[in-house]
Amino acid sequence: MDHQKRVLPYAFRLTLPVMFGYLTMGIAFGLIIHQYGYNFIWSFAVALTCYSGSMQFVLADMMNAAKTLIELAVMTVLVQIRHIFYGLSLVDQYRECGPARRFYMIFALTDETYSLQCSLRVPDGMDEPKLRFAVSVLDHSYWIAGCTIGAVAGALIPFDFSGVEYAMTALFITIFINQWRGYRTHLPALIGVGCAALSLVIFGADRFVFPALSAATVILLLVRPYLSGFEEEVSGDA
Repeated sequence: MDHQKRVLPYAFRLTLPVMFGYLTMGIAFGLIIHQYGYNFIWSFAVALTCYSGSMQFVLADMMNAAKTLIELAVMTVLVQIRHIFYGLSLVDQYRECGPARRFYMIFALTDETYSLQCSLRVPDGMDEPKLRFAVSVLDHSYWIAGCTIGAVAGALIPFDFSGVEYAMTALFITIFINQWRGYRTHLPALIGVGCAALSLVIFGADRFVFPALSAATVILLLVRPYLSGFEEEVSGDA
């Protein structure tokens, strides 16, 4: 089979873990925004234009509390500032995707999409820019679908979604395990876990993300020359 024709099916297989997590969390967001008095059109529009799981939940609360635009802007920067670090590590890969795709992919760079983009293995003969773009589009579509379904369902059927917030944690664990198994060295993962744990102890649960990402980025830049020989996938599968 021509690899060019396999881009979408291959991307779909790669994004299956994200699909289950995004559909579940998206439905939860749709239910919440419905409870605040906004219909499915609002849920669809927010998912389409904002597209940030954590920030969308914060946004729903702030919309319900009638916060000002300045408060919304400041909170958005604080919650999403981690994406600065994500983007820096994908500059070279995204540059090859061309301007039309690149700008959308920058917008669509969520935590889970970033994890997939970093661990992406491209089969011989497959168009890498198309594959990266397909991963971004599919992840975004899952989130839009989940948010819209949740808002519609909330208007039609009463649900008890107690504990649904664990779905995103489970998704992160799944992606972490896949990356752990896919590389010969576990040093980057251990550095990330160590920085997160130390920052959590020092700064607390509400403020540990930014210092953890900062420390991990600096350390990984320092040890990067020593990791160059360990970037291959363990099994050789792509």
